[in-house]
Amino acid sequence: MRIVAGKWRGRRIEPPADERVRPTADRVREAWMSIVSPWLPEARVVDLFSGSGALGLEALSRGAAEAHFVEVSPAGVRCIRQNAAALGAGDEAVIHRGDALRFIEGLAPHAFDVAFADPPYGHGLATRVAEAWLAVPFADVLGVEHRKNEHLPGEGSRRVYGDTVVTIYRAD
Repeated sequence: MRIVAGKWRGRRIEPPADERVRPTADRVREAWMSIVSPWLPEARVVDLFSGSGALGLEALSRGAAEAHFVEVSPAGVRCIRQNAAALGAGDEAVIHRGDALRFIEGLAPHAFDVAFADPPYGHGLATRVAEAWLAVPFADVLGVEHRKNEHLPGEGSRRVYGDTVVTIYRAD
């Protein structure tokens, strides 16, 4: 996997050593970042279900001020730490080991500028993240990756990439 654009463009990052992790495809990540790029400069970003940290690291590469990574897996947390260190992210990368749904439950409205969520497929987690955001918009912009056959609640904008969809929500 590579960082697609920004100050770390072309730099490699590694996925966690966990077969359950399904990293976002480069072309989907590139399109997703292009959609949210107007909100990234100096943004506070949260990367939920972080895995390798690719989404948050890509946001930092493109000018976000800080990225919070939320990952429950010890292997994922180690991977994010290693990737952030290899890129020289320093204090811009804040890593939280824990459940992403519990993490967002405690957030105030607009706690972050941009939120990314790439939960494991097949567990209804994408819908639960969207429902939580609709109840309390914890970020000005939320992007959720999910399967094409899963329709999330609310008025999000769906972008389809093969069998993958990214639904984007914006707070008023």
